[in-house]
Amino acid sequence: MNQTRMMEFLLVRFTDNQMLLGLHAVLFSLIYLVAMLENFIIIFLTILDQHLHTPMYFFLRHLSFLDLCLISATVPKSILNSITFTNSISFLGCVLQLFLVVLMAGSEIGILTAMSYDRYVAICRPLHYKAVMSKGACVQLMAVSWLNGGALGILYSAGTFSLNFCGSNKIHQFFCDVPALLKLTCSEKHATIDASVAIGVCYAFSCLACIVISYGYIFSTVLKIPSRENHSKAFSTCLPHLIVVSVFLLTGAVAYLKPASDEHSLLDLLVSIFYSMVPPTLNPVIYCLRNKDIKSVLGKVLRNVKSSPVIER
Repeated sequence: MNQTRMMEFLLVRFTDNQMLLGLHAVLFSLIYLVAMLENFIIIFLTILDQHLHTPMYFFLRHLSFLDLCLISATVPKSILNSITFTNSISFLGCVLQLFLVVLMAGSEIGILTAMSYDRYVAICRPLHYKAVMSKGACVQLMAVSWLNGGALGILYSAGTFSLNFCGSNKIHQFFCDVPALLKLTCSEKHATIDASVAIGVCYAFSCLACIVISYGYIFSTVLKIPSRENHSKAFSTCLPHLIVVSVFLLTGAVAYLKPASDEHSLLDLLVSIFYSMVPPTLNPVIYCLRNKDIKSVLGKVLRNVKSSPVIER
């Protein structure tokens, strides 16, 4: 079977038991709803309150939007397939899904890098903060992140679907991802997608290097400050960011850099679930659970809702 005749792919089914498929749909639905609620709250609060119109929250708002899009590109289709007891996805649907996943993931790495640079300027160059992190600079950093993600999305999807697919059309993955799709191709040469993956790896590790250097300067500056309170405040702000970046890039590296194998493993499935679902769900918690500004604004909104005339009636 070649690419021109392959009209659809079959995504992996977690189980053939209808009851377990129902549980899978319920679990994924709960995770999806929690992620949607968390990220919508952050977007709403950072738009609503003037005090949160700062570079840090500008990037956090866009990170939340990217997380919403990333989890929405994969999870609803998996839930729908479990509910309808099907596992098919159209060829064009698979192309679009792969493009969106790479676009969002690539853009998210860029936004995380911009956030580390923002923290570096705020802590290491506080007197120049307003000049360096101007509104124009923030928009440019955000635009570059989106453009890089879009370029990677085009490279990955064009490189993958320019190959010939033959034989089985069953993808051992719950969404269309490059490593799983490459196992279905009968093309001997993967030059285009290999080059695309190499570019993606260079981009990811360049961003990681920038993040590590930024935090190296941040920790060096913080340790020179005698106040322990400032130490704890800086570390509580920076360490969660490092955790998010490390988890996101580590799971992505495991998925894309693991040696190719024709055998299907549970690890591949777990890794893909981890990097596509865990960051969108945990990012809001990690960034905002101990954030006094976010909690203060949220408390104010809830108090206003409780004291509104409609509620009182």
